[in-house]
Amino acid sequence: MEWVAQCPDDLVGADHPVRLVLAVVEKLDLSRFHEAIKARAGVAGRDMTDPRLLVGLWLYACIRGIGSARELARRCEESAPFLWLCGGVTVNHRLLSDFRTDHSSALDELFTQVIASLVDKEVVQVSRVSQDGVRVRVSAGASSFRREERLTELLGKAREHVEALREQVESPEYASLSARQRAARQRAAEEKLERLEQAMAQLPELKQKQAEAERRAGAGKHGEKVRERQPRVSTTDAEARRMKMPNGGFNPAVNVQLAADTQSRAIVGVEVTNEGSDSVGLSRPMRQQVEQRTGQQVSQHLMDGGYMRKDDIEQAHARGVELFVPPKPAKSPENQGRELQPKPGDSEAMLGWKRRMASEEGKEIYKERAATSETVNADLRCYRGLTQITVRGLSKARCVALWCALAYNVMHFAAVLLS
Repeated sequence: MEWVAQCPDDLVGADHPVRLVLAVVEKLDLSRFHEAIKARAGVAGRDMTDPRLLVGLWLYACIRGIGSARELARRCEESAPFLWLCGGVTVNHRLLSDFRTDHSSALDELFTQVIASLVDKEVVQVSRVSQDGVRVRVSAGASSFRREERLTELLGKAREHVEALREQVESPEYASLSARQRAARQRAAEEKLERLEQAMAQLPELKQKQAEAERRAGAGKHGEKVRERQPRVSTTDAEARRMKMPNGGFNPAVNVQLAADTQSRAIVGVEVTNEGSDSVGLSRPMRQQVEQRTGQQVSQHLMDGGYMRKDDIEQAHARGVELFVPPKPAKSPENQGRELQPKPGDSEAMLGWKRRMASEEGKEIYKERAATSETVNADLRCYRGLTQITVRGLSKARCVALWCALAYNVMHFAAVLLS
């Protein structure tokens, strides 16, 4: 055995990336994260963990591809960079998990603050942006999806169970349990009931989409298959949907929409939806979000063929925005390769889009979509932890996506943010 004299600041080297992350965090305005901290007059309260530490921990965790609060808590006890960040302060997984998703508006403003700083330093120019969607697996199981009849049955049983627990609190069976154990059982039953109620609340929207699908399918064998389907909702995550994944299979997932500046490849827009298809009008809200965050006008919007909608082209043309999106392949073989030829009755917006996509200049501009969006998506999925979202609900999933996007921007533009 030996006595070791060690300075906590010596845990990491002078050029370690974690020091850069903390330096960026110290320059950011985190006042919105402090609003939830309350003072108690005349009574000793519990010490509050500094939001700067928690923001720094989650940013560095996402940079290292860590997306689990339990794993982050473990690293804070074993890994030198995280020990250096903590500086002797202890954190647990519940504190980390709650902080990641409980400050959605403050996190959104923090993301805007970083983008505004990059725009002010003339690193980001959003005159041309590229948008793409990433389907990310959620924690809901494939077997957790239930039809309305089964949901109604489960909901009735859950309500009976909650009432029974309330009546049995004073029974001899519960006398041997501690107050914490009784509260845990009651809380588990109430949370299950709440998830079932949320699942039932999703049914009207799904029924409406089912009716629209039946109308579009019409008669024939395909229409019969569509009419035979019944809406199903997950009892684990009511807002999750079964989507076709990149591997060709179908899994419960959410659709993470990302917009990036083609010049700097900085992420300037983030949204999370449960729409399995991109062709449901997702381009216009993203463009509005980017313009609101940056204070600048988007003049060229690049997307893949999955976003192709005539209405979007008309709306973008009315606002002076040029859409770069390839046409959908023609169904008949004789018309394939002629999708961009002008047709009688084409509006000015459609003619302009066809000329734009058929020109050599338009083809060169559209090449920037893959060079931007595909690299950004690959970075988030491979290195920033956007592989599986372990929280429930679109609001919390959006927080996770914002943390990953914020970590991406900090990682790639830390030197600029500190200049």
